[in-house]
Amino acid sequence: MEINKKKEKDVLVISVSGRIDAVTAPDFEKNLSESIGAGEKNFLIKMNQLEYISSAGLRSILAIAKVLKTKEGKMIFSGLQGPVKDVFKISGFGSIFTIYDTEEDALKQF
Repeated sequence: MEINKKKEKDVLVISVSGRIDAVTAPDFEKNLSESIGAGEKNFLIKMNQLEYISSAGLRSILAIAKVLKTKEGKMIFSGLQGPVKDVFKISGFGSIFTIYDTEEDALKQF
């Protein structure tokens, strides 16, 4: 898994590539938690390059979402592809979180 971050106005755009599974999910969660600790509260998670997400990855997303909720923050997703898109749909995450096809569309929501 690789994580890249960039700042767009008051939104932290986080691009994730590779896999979020039982091995990498703790690193993913730690990385986002550190950003929250640094004062970030609006996240756009770009998943264009994410090949796979497991239940451990979904749990990490939920844990971060709960922390953001207490800080009146927001997490939006963009670019879900193939199996990752299917997992979000099957797990019900598609109805819990806001998902956009493109980064541009997602950034308009902040």
